[in-house]
Amino acid sequence: MRPLLPTHREPYWIDVPDTPPCHPRGLLVFFGWVLFLFFLELGLTEAAAREKQSASTLVSMPCWLVEDFVVAEECAPCTTFQAKTTPECGTTGFVEKISCSSSKRDEFKSCRSAMMERHLFWKFEGAVVGVAAVFACLVILRQRSLDRKALEKVRKQIESI
Repeated sequence: MRPLLPTHREPYWIDVPDTPPCHPRGLLVFFGWVLFLFFLELGLTEAAAREKQSASTLVSMPCWLVEDFVVAEECAPCTTFQAKTTPECGTTGFVEKISCSSSKRDEFKSCRSAMMERHLFWKFEGAVVGVAAVFACLVILRQRSLDRKALEKVRKQIESI
């Protein structure tokens, strides 16, 4: 008869398999730390560069960021000439002329027009309706396929009786 309790206990580390130093899990952890440190260093250097750039561009900031301004011309599409010469036209394709009150400077500011917003809204709505229509068609086709399979299964069951 076998004793209920073990009389001699092996140390707990006897049953644990020895993992070699080049175990894939160990390599994964090592490379994970290497990647973490790399991206940490990359983030720190980018932050330092951004801080240096912000200090140098503080002098050349547009006047409408640091002082009061009046809109001289409403938001309008850029002309062909403005699109080539004015960097503010590059982001949205629309600009408004700003007159700064303290420095008496006239500058251009990129803006979003109601016409552009309306156009983007309807493009988005069209895309949503198109995707919905495609998936509705897929659901209908799948349902027909499943109905066909169910009818075939029922027909086979009736034939076997």
